[in-house]
Amino acid sequence: MTTARKPRKPKPTRAELKPGECLCDHCTGKCCRYFSLPIDTPTTWDDYDAIRWYLAHEKVMIYVEKGTWYLLVMTRCNFLRPDNRCGIYFNRPKICREYKTNNCEYDSDWSFERIFETPEQLWEYAEAVLPPRRRPRMRGPRLPIVTIDGRNPRPEH
Repeated sequence: MTTARKPRKPKPTRAELKPGECLCDHCTGKCCRYFSLPIDTPTTWDDYDAIRWYLAHEKVMIYVEKGTWYLLVMTRCNFLRPDNRCGIYFNRPKICREYKTNNCEYDSDWSFERIFETPEQLWEYAEAVLPPRRRPRMRGPRLPIVTIDGRNPRPEH
């Protein structure tokens, strides 16, 4: 015998909340499932290469919003309970205490100027916006190549 699941009722929009009703009672805890930090805007091949390293990790994205570059890590807060409420609400970090529902992302989707989910996407963008990479110049005198039998296969000029 299988038990039927109750159909999920759609979450109300902000405008549909009744007076005194808390937005958090309907929230899925989206803001508790990731963190995002601003990073320096890349300007060189080395900068882009460093960001490629971030993207080589699971559950990481880079996005640009209002000209600022961000590292986004999709990871759930250890204190988010199954009912999407905070397990340490009265002792939560300052960043959580200062977060207000009037500008939370409860009923909005993400939209960014740019988003990079793979190292390849970022590298393709870098190739479009940066000057071509130059090969590093050899420093010092060019030494002859010597084979096992002692011959130099590169002719001298």
